[in-house]
Amino acid sequence: MSQVPAATRALRVLRFLAGQPEPVAVDRIARELAIPRSTTYHLLQAMADEGFVVHLADDRRYGLGVAAFEVGSGYARQAPLQRIARRPLAALVDRTGHSAHLAVPHGRDVLYVLEERAPGRPSLVTDVGVRLPSHLTASGRAILAHLPASQVRALYPDRDAFVDRTGVGPGSPTALRAVLAETRRRGHAIEDGEVTAGLASVAAAVLDHNGLPVAGVAITFPLDGADPERLAAAVVSTAATLTRRLHGR
Repeated sequence: MSQVPAATRALRVLRFLAGQPEPVAVDRIARELAIPRSTTYHLLQAMADEGFVVHLADDRRYGLGVAAFEVGSGYARQAPLQRIARRPLAALVDRTGHSAHLAVPHGRDVLYVLEERAPGRPSLVTDVGVRLPSHLTASGRAILAHLPASQVRALYPDRDAFVDRTGVGPGSPTALRAVLAETRRRGHAIEDGEVTAGLASVAAAVLDHNGLPVAGVAITFPLDGADPERLAAAVVSTAATLTRRLHGR
């Protein structure tokens, strides 16, 4: 049991590095994760010995190693989250009559890993394997709203980090903070025409045992005749179900 705190810290370091667009200096890792600098060095050395991180000596930075890639590849092969989510997403489609999808964080993007299309509904841009900017999508906003503020700042340090698809959506760190604050207040994320003109989405985050987001559940619908609040309630309920199932309940 004495090794559990060290294991927890090592996993936090891996998660932090996985969310960065480039390798990171040890001082920043220690500061962002509130781990003593000497402890951070020892963790990184042990993780480098096992291949989970690599030390870029010329840059004095650390990045993910090959072993981390192998773990990610194993996850992709097993796809446990998709297996857990398939039936709840199908039930969400039956309940709402709209197409549903599951997305996971991938740097500044979300990666769509599961789609359940409603009968008679057209195909969407959010197909499996597609990546879209997190700050524009409902799924991405649901995920970002549950991340520590320091991690959001690292992902979106300035205006250059933002792109747009339809000319609308947050284009600066200040604008994004306002969107995420409103998302937290509301209890779910929304986007209206920021990914595809004429379509809107509502989403909620799936959380791990630390309360950190591992995915976003969303449904996409035309605004004509839709009841966004009813749809949001269904999405929030589905995300809560997936959160419980991830915890083995």
